[in-house]
Amino acid sequence: MTLPKLADWLLADLKLPGGVHGKAEPEHAWWRVMCLTGVDYFSTLGYQPGIAFLAAGVLSPVATLVLVLVTLFAALPLYQRVAKASPNGQGSIAMLERLFPEWGGKIFVLVLLGFATTDFIITMTLSAADAAAHFVHNPFAPAWLQGQMLVTILLLAALGVVFLKGFKEAIGIAVLLVAAYLLLNAIVTVRAAIEVMRHPHVVKIWESAVWAQHPNWWGVVGLCLLLFPRLALGLSGFETGVAVMPLIKGETLEQRVRNTQKLLATAALIMSVFLIATSFVTTVLIPPQEFQDGGQANGRALAYLAHAYMGNAFGSVYDISTILILAFAGASAMAGLLNLIPRYLPRFGMAPEWARASRPLVLVFMGVGFLVTTAFHANVDAQGGAYATGVLVLITSAACAVTMAVWDTRARWMYLAVALVFIYTTLMNIAERPEGLKISCMFIATILVVSFASRATRSTELRITGVKLDAAAEDIIRSAGAESVRVIPRKPKPATAEDLDRLDNMIRKVHGLPPHAKIVFLQVERTDASEFSDQLRVEGERIQNHCILSTRSPIVANSIAAFLLHVEQMTGCVPHIYFNWKEGNPVANIFRFLFLGEGDAAPLTHEVLRKAVPEIARRPIVHVS
Repeated sequence: MTLPKLADWLLADLKLPGGVHGKAEPEHAWWRVMCLTGVDYFSTLGYQPGIAFLAAGVLSPVATLVLVLVTLFAALPLYQRVAKASPNGQGSIAMLERLFPEWGGKIFVLVLLGFATTDFIITMTLSAADAAAHFVHNPFAPAWLQGQMLVTILLLAALGVVFLKGFKEAIGIAVLLVAAYLLLNAIVTVRAAIEVMRHPHVVKIWESAVWAQHPNWWGVVGLCLLLFPRLALGLSGFETGVAVMPLIKGETLEQRVRNTQKLLATAALIMSVFLIATSFVTTVLIPPQEFQDGGQANGRALAYLAHAYMGNAFGSVYDISTILILAFAGASAMAGLLNLIPRYLPRFGMAPEWARASRPLVLVFMGVGFLVTTAFHANVDAQGGAYATGVLVLITSAACAVTMAVWDTRARWMYLAVALVFIYTTLMNIAERPEGLKISCMFIATILVVSFASRATRSTELRITGVKLDAAAEDIIRSAGAESVRVIPRKPKPATAEDLDRLDNMIRKVHGLPPHAKIVFLQVERTDASEFSDQLRVEGERIQNHCILSTRSPIVANSIAAFLLHVEQMTGCVPHIYFNWKEGNPVANIFRFLFLGEGDAAPLTHEVLRKAVPEIARRPIVHVS
């Protein structure tokens, strides 16, 4: 394949993203969409019991109970509120964007996107690593595929190939995978519970070990509260549940919100039951050494029980189901990345051209996935900290967004308490496992550098999506007849007829304009310069024999260029615009243009026009004196 053909293939689906308010996908029943989010959320059962034991030891069941209480009485009501505030699936990131204006909000969103990227990338690599652990420990696995690193890389590569060929989320497949996986987990859990009832002494042994940690229940609970941040992986899935809201069927937005709340509550209840049950049976039935790195239960505690108590045939069926749902969890994470990045960055003007196509992004994300897998040696436990950091930061940001949104109501104290719980959990997780923050900071730094570089390179695009003139403005432009309109830009401030007379006479004298030349004054009031694109609404007024057109826009030079192009289309005559040279440092003017939407308007307007109109004969003419 030649380079041009390769480029055409990579950019075959190049398109402008729909943005936060893009058109919704086909709608489905809420329980079917729950299965789509469940391939990520429920698949954590594959490794959560093992991670919980490594974090809390024999206290794992009690620590898991604390996790369940936080899930049901903190995370669940929190995200039900997020669902109500963002019925179109924008999620908590968009809520915070609305609360923080201008560049502060944009940078805050970029930072959160860095944490979200950490969450999704680690979901892919951790799920693939756990699927590989289930595969290599299966007694029927071929001898040449016994390396967990090799199998993890192969699974990630297969995932990349699927997306390069073109992947569409199949809710039907998700329903089958989730139904089969939950059924098999229920069978294994019930069988393990029967084993516990047959041998009650294992519970006595566990109780003795618990009391050895602390002599009373209050002390045990206190220890579990301290250990809770290490189990935060079990909180994943809520942000995804809100993000897929546009897929949920509802006659009205209120109905969609209620159905989403049903989805979140049902998923949380199902997961809570499984978390408590599986944590208990794995703790009392599996020897502690098997949970350690290299042990038969490391990253696959329930699979260990399936093989031990139901035979290798059933255990292999369980392994296949687990591998499939973990692989699909990676697919869900990749789909989330491909939807999340274009949702914000192009709207900010912070995405390179190739980032609007999915295949180049797939290659980038897969390359990052390979690096992360290699850095963590495909170890499930080692990646837990990074995954938990991404999950907790997103939940904490949601808690803070909801708290600020309801601050004027009586509910503020409840949500403030929830926010403080998650802030504590996040800080403790970062303190104990700083590698997660380090990885997130790498993603954040990359996103910031690429985003601002892209914004700089795209700054001289036209960036104006349309120009609308009111009746007075349109009458002013058309009154020029067959002559070119001469535009004089001025700062938006109150004008008197004497001021306008003086400026009019000066321009005519300097540029040798005849008395009959149609001169129009244009003033652009700068708005939020962090916005990348805008639509101009131009208003006209007359002060004696002078015509003034006024508009508001985040970028002055681009707005002037768009207005000139609109005038050329209306009149068929090339308009002229007359600037004065702007004093000051050229470098400072460039930064003023990039971040404040101002700067030296003359050369910038000419550059925007040059890029927008290749045909010189139709390009508006810029004069500078």
